[in-house]
Amino acid sequence: MKQIIKFFLIFIPAITFAQDLKYSEKELQQKLDSIKTEANLLFSHENASWHASDLANTNPKLRENMGSYLTYQSKDIIKTVFLNKDQSKIIAEYDFKNDQKSPVKESFTQRELDSTESTLKNIHSVVIPQLSDPKYEVALPQGYSLNLILIPFKENYKIYLISGTSQSGIIPFGNDYLFVSDNKGKIISNQKIHSRLVPAQATMGDGSIATMVTHSHLKTNPFISVTDICTFKLYAPLTKLEEFSIYSPALGTYMKYNYKKDSIEIVKKP
Repeated sequence: MKQIIKFFLIFIPAITFAQDLKYSEKELQQKLDSIKTEANLLFSHENASWHASDLANTNPKLRENMGSYLTYQSKDIIKTVFLNKDQSKIIAEYDFKNDQKSPVKESFTQRELDSTESTLKNIHSVVIPQLSDPKYEVALPQGYSLNLILIPFKENYKIYLISGTSQSGIIPFGNDYLFVSDNKGKIISNQKIHSRLVPAQATMGDGSIATMVTHSHLKTNPFISVTDICTFKLYAPLTKLEEFSIYSPALGTYMKYNYKKDSIEIVKKP
């Protein structure tokens, strides 16, 4: 029988913290709500990209002709569209709603890119070459990929890079980045969210199964991150995990996220 491993944490009210930073209960809740909202937006985009790509790759005719893809929000729908190899036409579209695995609509009628799609394609083409600049220190560890999520942000764009893996039983936390570009795609700010890749093992070599995993943040990154939550929501359903936590040295506390409840709790070190 496989052994179940669990780390127990103690729940405490969120009011103030006695270390480097202090927040009122209201301020902390507002911050966590904002993080969760952004994380869910990222997840909705990457969830659509994942499932649309899986569907597209099962279609031999489409797979033969498709080039890159774009994922974006249109009202309450997240769309993933595939371009042909010369990037001039849309050849497939998958529409997702409420983070479902199956699209509510599919279309394989070749068409022109609309204005939103043309803008996103242009931003991609300008941003991607910039990411290879050594000053950004974008790394690609062996066995992992980097997935780009592009989201409009006021008059600019946020570009998240999150790690991905096909390795079974791994949650690829870390090696994630946030860039902001202007409306032409020129990068105007950048942040390395974690200092390195911190993959969590959901299944151990001896066959035991983890039901809780945790990692620590630097003091410069005191909160559970948007990318932490997005990554966990993507990979946790492939494991037995329902929650994870991060330890914040700046706040002297843990923050625990449960993907089934979509909740963040403040917990202290046992």
